[in-house]
Amino acid sequence: MELTMSLPHSAAVVRDATTADIDAITLIYAWHVLHGCGSFEETPPDAAEMSARYEKVCSFDLPWLVAELDGQVVGYCYATQYRPRPAYRFTIEDSVYIAAEMGGRGIGSALLSALIARCQQGPFRQMLAIIGNGERNAGSLNLHKKLGFEVAGNFRAVGFKHGEWRDTLLMQRAL
Repeated sequence: MELTMSLPHSAAVVRDATTADIDAITLIYAWHVLHGCGSFEETPPDAAEMSARYEKVCSFDLPWLVAELDGQVVGYCYATQYRPRPAYRFTIEDSVYIAAEMGGRGIGSALLSALIARCQQGPFRQMLAIIGNGERNAGSLNLHKKLGFEVAGNFRAVGFKHGEWRDTLLMQRAL
């Protein structure tokens, strides 16, 4: 499924990711691991590990989407199981990552909107966002609020990254 969206000076396409996108996904995520605090990973996974993660998401028949702008993958998002226990089977968690130089162009909104729409077609009841760096992660916080997520809780000082203790903000949206 493709969705064309208009952005300043270009048109982007949101589509299902493929294995051909793994290298671009790996590079985008590596930047966030090394320079950001949205992910609490400290060592960027290689393409083989990202491929394994992609395959796991696909094995649960959950969506993994990319945004492509001028022929380049500039962001991605996916839904995954919140937890493996059967009682959580109707709850999923989203992840959204945008290329560092592409923030503020509506790419995150287009990706997350498409992900929500896809997940609403399934049996799911709730979508969660687990946001590293808590309320200081304004881009992710504002994106999720814009698309109907509400703050459900905050774990204070649960991650230590880049020399500081970081919070984890929990957000939730009914599907």
